[in-house]
Amino acid sequence: MHNRITALFGIEYPIIQAGMIWCSGWKLASAVSNAGGLGLIGSGSMYPDVLREHIQKCKAATNKPFGVNVPLLYPDIDKHIQIIIEEGVKIVFTSAGNPKTWTSMLKQHGIKVVHVVSSRKFALKCQEAGCDAVVAEGFEAGGHNGREETTTLCLIPSVADAVTIPVIAAGGIGDGRAMLACMVLGAEGVQIGTRFIASIESSAHDAFKQTVIHADEGSTILTLKEITPVRMVRNAFYDELSAAYARCASADELRTILGRGRAKKGMFEGDMEAGELEIGQVSATVREILPAAEILKDIWEGYLVAKSGLTKQ
Repeated sequence: MHNRITALFGIEYPIIQAGMIWCSGWKLASAVSNAGGLGLIGSGSMYPDVLREHIQKCKAATNKPFGVNVPLLYPDIDKHIQIIIEEGVKIVFTSAGNPKTWTSMLKQHGIKVVHVVSSRKFALKCQEAGCDAVVAEGFEAGGHNGREETTTLCLIPSVADAVTIPVIAAGGIGDGRAMLACMVLGAEGVQIGTRFIASIESSAHDAFKQTVIHADEGSTILTLKEITPVRMVRNAFYDELSAAYARCASADELRTILGRGRAKKGMFEGDMEAGELEIGQVSATVREILPAAEILKDIWEGYLVAKSGLTKQ
């Protein structure tokens, strides 16, 4: 396929693997890029020296385009940006912050910049900031999410009608049928996270991968809106949060319960009860752990089959 997204990134398929904390290291990013999509290294869970190592290993593992996802709410962002520039990374996806903060500087170094948003309002701000494209992420997505709780079905056409830059859909996308639906709604590409957690190359703990493939409808919930909204699996940690909400806990108390390292504890170290397990609603449809290349192939072929089926109706 050739459209503005494949042309922007120099990729074969308009399928982007989300840069997920604790799950998206160089092995996953390079595997997706080698298969014709765009792989992203998730820098949010990395110290600066670790990020540099992952970028260098990714460059050694693929000669295809790849990028780095930079959540702006984490520390050491200035160091991450400097490393990205020094290592010659050409694509950066930013999220969880103001797109104006780094977009101009990155573009001065010839870097394509995409920002993740959950509303039409912030999509327009991305365009004003000079972003090359925008990811419109619906309420269904795992991890940090928007307070508006706008679903992907509603968000994509709203954003596509508002901006002239290319729109990438995210949230609730796990197969080719969902990809086709998003493209019909005005997106020119899709960003997929949860489905790639359940890949062989994902750096997620195997217990977390098993949790993904055994999830059901209602297994995840959006919570912690008073701090930073996040969609996670219902487990003992969530029960603790739920009890705190029942007694009308303050935001400070919720921060104390959250503490530090919850996501690492669950997603990377494998504590399925005390950890913060960030996955999306689409996990209810994921049933196998497969190589990343096979996942991408299945999505693309499913897209073609779904598109062909529509033309025959």
